[in-house]
Amino acid sequence: YMGAVGSSRVMCDNVPGLVSRQRQLCRRHPEAMLSIGRGVAAWTAECQHQFRRHRWDCNALERGQRLLGRVLLRSSRESAFVHAISSAGVVFAITRACSQGELKSCSCDPKKKGSAKDSKGHFDWGGCSDNIDYGIKFARAFVDAKERKGKDARALMNLHNNRAGRKAVKRFLKQECKCHGVSGSCTLRTCWLAMADFRKTGDYLWKKYNGAIQVVMNQDGTGFTVANKKFKKPTKNDLVYFESSPDYCIRDRDVGSLGTAGRVCNQTSRGMDSCEVMCCGRGYDTSRVSRMTKCECKFHWCCAVRCQDCLEVVDVHTCKAPKSAGWISRT
Repeated sequence: YMGAVGSSRVMCDNVPGLVSRQRQLCRRHPEAMLSIGRGVAAWTAECQHQFRRHRWDCNALERGQRLLGRVLLRSSRESAFVHAISSAGVVFAITRACSQGELKSCSCDPKKKGSAKDSKGHFDWGGCSDNIDYGIKFARAFVDAKERKGKDARALMNLHNNRAGRKAVKRFLKQECKCHGVSGSCTLRTCWLAMADFRKTGDYLWKKYNGAIQVVMNQDGTGFTVANKKFKKPTKNDLVYFESSPDYCIRDRDVGSLGTAGRVCNQTSRGMDSCEVMCCGRGYDTSRVSRMTKCECKFHWCCAVRCQDCLEVVDVHTCKAPKSAGWISRT
């Protein structure tokens, strides 16, 4: 039904939060919206994976867009990461849909034809190279449309981080080849370009999050300068932010924080997931729980591993709630 003009118009007009340019793209490419939906699922899962041991764990997404919207209204490092990973997720999903023939407007990379040469010698382009340039072009048009309406500092910051996310996906495009010849010898090779697993993009952007650079607007309002002159000027691959992050210790609607009450912490860790850090010094409760695990696994020739189910009793540590556990709202 999405292919019908009337149906696509109704569908696109009912997707909440789209600006007019995004609705136009939705009506023109209704089948792409399904791919974007997959992209949203991919980047949401990746965001939650990367922040799983931190006070802010990206799970504000599970409570709908309101809490996440509060995070994005701030110009913090978390906002920078979300913009980058979400932009990357759209690139990844649209590019994959092109290769799988799901979109009318694109296919495999048309530029990868004929012969070429690399460090191993000559090869022929074949198979289906991922059309990353189309994915980036579509993501730029769709994702950036929201920011192009504004000319303020936050819009410039978001556009910068969106671009860093798109570039991250292309960074891990890799050449894959298949050998042809007698007994599998590589006298002839057919090669194509393929995107790496999305986890590589997530890991890369996580490093960029940890090294994000605080900036201020320059005097003419066209770009950034570093807030601290000791730090290097950000490149197009770096994430940038304007304001420091809140501590995310308590439930606070205004900053999009669910707090850490009830979060599982690691009693033996010294990192961000430690009970001391995760629980913000409030202490933690310990409960003994039983769970089934695989045990006494044995390898059987050939080729299976058989395990028994064992009941394991473990201690689970969860952060105490603050004395006043309700929502804080400054409005």
